[in-house]
Amino acid sequence: MRTLRRALVLLLAAVGTAAVATEAQAATVNPNVPYVMVNRNSGKALDVYNLATTDGAAINQYARNDGAWQQWKFLDSGGGWYRVQSVHSGKVLDLPTTADGVQLVQNADRNDARQQFRLADSAGGDVRLINRNSGKALDVWEFSTADGAKVSQFQDLDGANQQWQLIALGSAARTFTNPIKRNGPDPWLQYYNGFYYLATTTWNSTVTMRRSSTLAGLASAADQVIFNLGGRANGCCNMWAPEFHLLNGRWYLYYVAGQNVSDYNPTQRLHVLESSGTDPMGPYTFKADLGGDWQLDASVLKVGSNLYLMGTYGGDGAGQSNFIQRLANPYTLSGSRVRLSSPTLSWERQTGAVNEGPEPLYRNGKVMVVYSASACWGPDYKLGLLTLTGTDPMNPAHWTKSANPVFQRSDANSVFAPGHNGFFKSPDGTEDWIVYHANDSAGGGCDMNRSTRAQKFTWNADGTPNFGTPVRLGVTLTAPSGE
Repeated sequence: MRTLRRALVLLLAAVGTAAVATEAQAATVNPNVPYVMVNRNSGKALDVYNLATTDGAAINQYARNDGAWQQWKFLDSGGGWYRVQSVHSGKVLDLPTTADGVQLVQNADRNDARQQFRLADSAGGDVRLINRNSGKALDVWEFSTADGAKVSQFQDLDGANQQWQLIALGSAARTFTNPIKRNGPDPWLQYYNGFYYLATTTWNSTVTMRRSSTLAGLASAADQVIFNLGGRANGCCNMWAPEFHLLNGRWYLYYVAGQNVSDYNPTQRLHVLESSGTDPMGPYTFKADLGGDWQLDASVLKVGSNLYLMGTYGGDGAGQSNFIQRLANPYTLSGSRVRLSSPTLSWERQTGAVNEGPEPLYRNGKVMVVYSASACWGPDYKLGLLTLTGTDPMNPAHWTKSANPVFQRSDANSVFAPGHNGFFKSPDGTEDWIVYHANDSAGGGCDMNRSTRAQKFTWNADGTPNFGTPVRLGVTLTAPSGE
């Protein structure tokens, strides 16, 4: 490619300056909106590589996803020059030297010539970004089309790898519609480091996860196998209810597995995987079995510096109940389990006497557990609420159960059996969201036809959650704040 570059320079010199990029009028930019910049040659977007926020971090190209790390604002430096600021990091583009091939980086805004660019027009509405210090154009090095390829500078040849399409994102709010995953029972969703990550029941021997920079994008994102249970004594073939929690700098993925695909078979047990780092998609290794009898729906409660495993079990004659047990660390049980709640209220026993799927919820020092009640094979599967009103999570008397369900079917919206939920924050941390599964009809079953849905919720004056009414499929909803 370097030989090709030299050939282009010689050719342009031979045919004269008419073939060389001209001093065209600068393209018009709106300083109030962010832009994505897509390279004409590669189709990839200018990207703060690895989501860095530090001075000197590399700016490369990557597949367009419109994340904040691919959004850029143009700050006016006067005289037709701009600094180009990352929405993600707040830092500006910087070319440290005038040399060909120098890595484009981001640095704190000094408003000097190294950080100033003008926009020169190219055919088709694209632009070149010409650096004031070097007089050279931003350039995807060696005409690469690969994710992560270096962006640098080179003599302004108006080549396709120097041409950028400016795509204004505007200020309109993003939207999405439910479901965010069809055939996605028992969902667990977290927003982490610029992406939403979603795992659901597979009912086979694999654990899968999908990710997207937008909630809407989860609907079409590909599921990736992150762990295969085959070869383990209890690995095949009934993986249920995966949840992944970031604890002590690693992700721990809890799941249920049994030896066949039938509902509620007696071989189902709880297990946990451990990630090698901070990527929710792993890689993972098997870490531990959790308990030696029939248990489902593991989750982790944090109270102070203590960790607790929650789940559902036979309930010691009290019906299918939720339990709690202390954890010495994310993969080691300590002491005996205790019954956390059992189906004592009439609405918890409509289809079958069931408490299951306990999920932690925290707000302003209040510790709560939202759980699923009745049985999932009927339309009246719904959510209940426990609140820690004492000081000891292991003492059932220190929990108070709400008398009424906090989330349930909506016949008007054709949402039935909403349950097995999780919670996540919006990208900017200002909003609370619930993710759950539900059926489209009252005749829906406890199977893979349940779909994953999400909606924002608010809070009551007493500090308890107000989940509202489950929303009809296909209704346009405003995406989480900060997308």
